[in-house]
Amino acid sequence: MHLYDASKPLLFALPPETAHTLVSRGLEAVQGTPVEDLLRERYAVDDDRLATEAFGLRFPTPVGVAAGFDKNARIPRALAALGFGHVEVGGVTAEAQSGNPRPRMFRLRPDRALINRMGFNNEGADAVGARLDRTDLPHVPVGINLGKSKSTPLEDAPEDYRYTYNAVADAGDYFVINVSSPNTPGLRSLQNRDALEAIVDELQDAGAAPLLVKLSPDLPGPAIEESLDVVDENGLDGVVVTNTTTERPGSLQSPSQAEPGGLSGDPIEERATGLVRFVAERTDVPVVGVGGVSDAEGAYRKIRAGASVVQLYTALVYEGPSLAREINEGLLDLLDLDGFENVSEAVGADL
Repeated sequence: MHLYDASKPLLFALPPETAHTLVSRGLEAVQGTPVEDLLRERYAVDDDRLATEAFGLRFPTPVGVAAGFDKNARIPRALAALGFGHVEVGGVTAEAQSGNPRPRMFRLRPDRALINRMGFNNEGADAVGARLDRTDLPHVPVGINLGKSKSTPLEDAPEDYRYTYNAVADAGDYFVINVSSPNTPGLRSLQNRDALEAIVDELQDAGAAPLLVKLSPDLPGPAIEESLDVVDENGLDGVVVTNTTTERPGSLQSPSQAEPGGLSGDPIEERATGLVRFVAERTDVPVVGVGGVSDAEGAYRKIRAGASVVQLYTALVYEGPSLAREINEGLLDLLDLDGFENVSEAVGADL
């Protein structure tokens, strides 16, 4: 039995947010110590066949940590030591904010899923930027997810995003415009063409690059296509597909499914992979595939559907710290099985 399997009953006896804080503090405590090196030796998979490039960056493996896990950029090195090929921190907002009232995160254990309505709780751009500037960052790409402050009127969103970018600009390897979280009132309306273009123009004027946008799985096809027009016409560098969903599949078994918020995990895996394919067929920029990744087969499906790299969060809760290693080792087997020399050759193989 793995250590995480032994400790999971204790962690799952705690409220989800409390358990997450406990795990994060443990990782923060070992960051920068010899234990970090031991974690890297145990969990990192060093194989050039896993390396890939996207939006001008080299990723040692295609498996990364999605935004939301490390909201305040406290543990990027520890996460990289667990074998992840990139870490996206945030969402970060211009203003420090406490987020929505607790409880605001719920495990759907029979469904291997989470529902969250966190509401962009974070310490704010100034604090997160200062931490990043004084932190010895990992040798993997670090992305920064940019959100809108709850108190900022929608019409002032471009300036709000610009303030956040300016505070974190020196530390990020790439930046993601998050206009798709379901937990900030009105945020998803910023996915429409005019609003999104205004934010893009403001950030590009500030020098944000590489610049990506994160889309909602709840957008209808024509609305996604309109967002992709903004991506292509304004020279964005990539698309993150997808965020959590407010819809509830009929297959859910947990009574917590009635909680409002964004659903993530296994129940959205197939839908998210379909949206990766939908986007990859309509744009030439790299796609970051997110949603329900929990094993090598699921990661590989997204890669073959057009994702240059993939991200996960929910599966870490259920599988623990060995997950990146298991996925990366499994990807090597799948590449061999299909006769690909490296991950890059598999990207979009099913298109």
